Amino acid sequence: MAKVAVIGCGHWGKNLVRNFAELGALVAISDLNSELAAQFSIQFNLPALDFDAILVGDCDGVVIAAPAPLHASLSKKALVAGKHVYVEKPLAMTLEEADVMIEAAARADRQLMVGHLLQYHPVFAHLRDMVSQGELGALQYVYSNRLSLGKVRSAEDAVWSFAPHDISMILSLAGQQVKTVRCEASDILQNGISDTANIHISFENGLKSHVFCSWLHPYKEQKLVVIGDKGMAIFDDKMDWDQKLAVYDHVIDMDETPPVPHRSEVKYVKVPQGEPLKAECQYFLDLIDGEADPLTDGAEGRRVLQVLAAASASIESGETIYA
Repeated sequence: MAKVAVIGCGHWGKNLVRNFAELGALVAISDLNSELAAQFSIQFNLPALDFDAILVGDCDGVVIAAPAPLHASLSKKALVAGKHVYVEKPLAMTLEEADVMIEAAARADRQLMVGHLLQYHPVFAHLRDMVSQGELGALQYVYSNRLSLGKVRSAEDAVWSFAPHDISMILSLAGQQVKTVRCEASDILQNGISDTANIHISFENGLKSHVFCSWLHPYKEQKLVVIGDKGMAIFDDKMDWDQKLAVYDHVIDMDETPPVPHRSEVKYVKVPQGEPLKAECQYFLDLIDGEADPLTDGAEGRRVLQVLAAASASIESGETIYA
């Protein structure tokens, strides 16, 4: 089995440490907080090393859960050192950084994987298959809501913190080139840091979508709605497992003016239960071992980054950004 080291044991990194340890693949950890690193070293009975020591050590890949501004520099160093890299979202802070990372991975002949967790969620994977097999017909509109109260950030806004997962899912379902991005946002708690945002995305084939994200919302919502001309589906991650994927076989009578909808009862699709993060971690190990095809690789991460950058540019200018 492939062996990995986790860089960053904080808010999200601790979950990666736990999962890779449970998979039997974790051989070392690293964190700039020496006390935190020592705690994890004792808990999991493995060495706490600095980053450079890990790069010359006996591991096949590194998992980077450091702050986003460090993603590009740490990933490039790891790739140049011959390590496969799993880096948390976002891939990088700029498209230029992303291009350097992708080139470094190609030169080193190593995998570069981005932690777009929901691509590995069993329910979304099933929905993605339904769409690709035409069960919902031609897509007409896709939107997502990712809302909660906190955690408020100061180094990044709600767009960069909340939206990457939803953008990744929407791009995956659309399978089309993005044409335009427009973003309306409000900085309520801190000047220059958007607490709430609505990102509108249009595609070359005419499909439209939006992502509504906010950390200033009275309740938590994580919902993706997919509307096709043969059916509609909702992936609601706050529901119990057996009700996370709902399908509606609504029919629209287009012979009437205006068109008349004929509603159907909801059907819940049963999907085998699994922990998305564990599935994602296992996927990275399978990538290293050559047993899986890239899903959220550098190119996919760059496409998401392109939308994030366009959304930020739209907030700044107040204009629609053309891809």
